Amino acid sequence: MDTFGLLFQGFAVAMDPMNLLYALIGVTLGTAVGVLPGIGPALTVALLLPVTYKLDPAGSLIMFAGIYYGGMYGGSTTSILLNTPGESSSIVTALEGNKMARAGRGGPALATAAIGSFVAGLIATIGLALVAPWIVKFALSFGPAEYFALMVLAFMTVSAAFGDSTLRGLTALFIGLALGLVGQDQLTGQARLAFGIPDLLDGIEVTTLAVALFAIGETLAVAASRSSMDEKIEAVKGSIWMTKEDWSRSWKPWLRGTFIGFPIGAMPAGGAEIGTFLSYSVEKQLAKKPEEFGHGAIEGVAGPEAANNASAAGTLVPLLTLGLPTTATAAIMLAGFQQFGLQPGPLLFVTSPQLVWGLIASLLVANLMLLVLNLPLIGLWVRLLSIPKPWLYAGILVFATLGTIGANSAVFQLGWLAFSFELAMLILFGLFGYFMRQFGYPIAPVVVGLILGPMAETQLRRAIQISQGDFAVLVGSPIAVTLLVLAVCAVVIPLIMRARGQGKVLASLAANED
Repeated sequence: MDTFGLLFQGFAVAMDPMNLLYALIGVTLGTAVGVLPGIGPALTVALLLPVTYKLDPAGSLIMFAGIYYGGMYGGSTTSILLNTPGESSSIVTALEGNKMARAGRGGPALATAAIGSFVAGLIATIGLALVAPWIVKFALSFGPAEYFALMVLAFMTVSAAFGDSTLRGLTALFIGLALGLVGQDQLTGQARLAFGIPDLLDGIEVTTLAVALFAIGETLAVAASRSSMDEKIEAVKGSIWMTKEDWSRSWKPWLRGTFIGFPIGAMPAGGAEIGTFLSYSVEKQLAKKPEEFGHGAIEGVAGPEAANNASAAGTLVPLLTLGLPTTATAAIMLAGFQQFGLQPGPLLFVTSPQLVWGLIASLLVANLMLLVLNLPLIGLWVRLLSIPKPWLYAGILVFATLGTIGANSAVFQLGWLAFSFELAMLILFGLFGYFMRQFGYPIAPVVVGLILGPMAETQLRRAIQISQGDFAVLVGSPIAVTLLVLAVCAVVIPLIMRARGQGKVLASLAANED
């Protein structure tokens, strides 16, 4: 069946009333948490993992994808009105958007961000539907050696993509790989690093680790911060609607940002912040009024926001087709798939086509929902910014604890002491996540290492067994060699692209200040 036929079948799944409800919940939660400074889509998806444990897999994943899209939308509100980017991909939006808000044009800035996000999300989701089947056909020819090379590419990708230091990214990854060794050997059944604790024989729960590192660790980090929690909110003055001139200056940046962001997000070594920096640089060079950059140019909001949301759709290409997460939220969504016994990759399109195409179709539905929600409800989202942070993070702590206990309420007996094993692990890993943040180590590679580590080990051992101990089998096919070369490029290229993109932005800011 052709792509459009499969996508049509996906709409039958996405338009199911319950799935529509899940999509609406997802985009509403995603927008709300995107608006709240410091709360990102990754943290929200992590919080909901234990809650959705017994729900329908299709509905849960559709809700997670809605949160992802909604978080990208909502992040622009914080950047424009607070000059506080919630994620690195929203930094560029704050440069021009907050200047527009200070000049009384916060409404048009929010409007061009919302409409540009809709345009980019629509085009990029269609691109996802067209590109994914081609990658799947190619990946179905993989053997154990090729899959191991693919896992190496994933490891190098997350090491380079997350955090400011590749060395720290690798350190976090190896911590995750070490945690993946806990439990039973998948080939021999022997217990490893269980220390006589029966609960560890099944390995460390990905859900518990994700909630602890992202939610508990973030809450502790905010509580320990001495920085002020009071931030000045720029009020939305006048109409939110764009003028005719705003439209004429925005539509081309929307399209350019889409075609910059989507391929960068789809690359295994991509990242939304790269596309936004490049989009900002392109718009400054092509602008008819370059002197406005640094003082509130609407092109500097329209292009990067489109690139940001196109990159979000592009990120799902390597996640769904190859099982490679290139953002923190994608890493948590990978944990969500595994929670339901599903492994993203080429076989998922064969074994669960309705789920995959239903998820892709739901992105188009969620994109329309977001446009309807964002424009009329801007006033409501702005009011969310007034929620006191102590209340907000205390609520997150309670929700994470109750969700984890509800998903696994088993009690561990240690002599006369009885306690919830999962709750103890939640607290332990939460403290670990706090210290990782304090010392600047990225969180997502730990989760990726725990998920993909056992898979990489299994594929490596299968390849060696098939070749009867000949390690040359790992570089015995053009596909494996190509993937290993890409793994090296995944470390080098982002460093170069980030340096060039950020260098251009800093140079333009210095020129504006002069």
